[in-house]
Amino acid sequence: MVGRVRRRAVRRASSPGGPPPDPPADLPVAVPDTVPAPVTDGEPTGQTAPVTETTGTAVLTGPDPDRGRGRPALDLLIWDAPNIDMTLSTVIGARPTAASRPRFDAIAAWFVDGAGDPGAPDAPEVEACVFANIPPVVGSMRGWVEALRGFGYAVFARPKQQPDDDIDQSMLDHIDVRTHSHRLRRLVVFSGDGRNFAEPLEELARAGTQVVVVAFSEVAGYAIGSELIEFIDIEDVPGAFAAPLDRVRLDALPPDGAWLRPTRSLRDFVSTWSARRNG
Repeated sequence: MVGRVRRRAVRRASSPGGPPPDPPADLPVAVPDTVPAPVTDGEPTGQTAPVTETTGTAVLTGPDPDRGRGRPALDLLIWDAPNIDMTLSTVIGARPTAASRPRFDAIAAWFVDGAGDPGAPDAPEVEACVFANIPPVVGSMRGWVEALRGFGYAVFARPKQQPDDDIDQSMLDHIDVRTHSHRLRRLVVFSGDGRNFAEPLEELARAGTQVVVVAFSEVAGYAIGSELIEFIDIEDVPGAFAAPLDRVRLDALPPDGAWLRPTRSLRDFVSTWSARRNG
């Protein structure tokens, strides 16, 4: 039927609200299927949103009639590790190194500073969560995860068993948990994934949450073009990178223009293209 709008099915959160308590020192770290809510700046909330299962794509539920009444205010940071890592590779045209990866300590400081004076009567709690896929060969991932925890981030780690495994739904679920356990004052999402985040984030913005997307301007058109979402390029976060990235931002070109170097050898490309064409 012409003009008919197909609504997306709605499902409340079914993923855990946060990481488990610290395990004993002599036991391996594991993330179970169901865990208690993480500690923010106050005590654990221990709350999870009720579950309503339907078919279709999950989106965040809308605000309830008593939205925020009697709940502590919260500023929440969500970090989409697979997306940020992939888009960083795209914008610099190379595999990221330690020198070109974001500094989580500086980002934590920027986020907490944005929450205002912690001694103010209306000061929000702050919570930062990194969502990561863990490959079968862990390698240096354990050190990275432990460093994040030391900086004050909660980490939701899921094993990556298939190439297309992702954790987008876990992020949406956790945001939904926090909209029910707290009055979500500010939501900062580090992700350039507009396919999964654009609609839910705009819904939250309409409900009164300040929504900020932090990503690379080259790959975050959904946030740049939105009238409801505030966009910040990740390189504009003070101290986010130890040195300027090797990129030319189309949203910050010099008046005289700039050359954009190829990210791949012309001969290498033609060789690969010819091989595919010839079967």
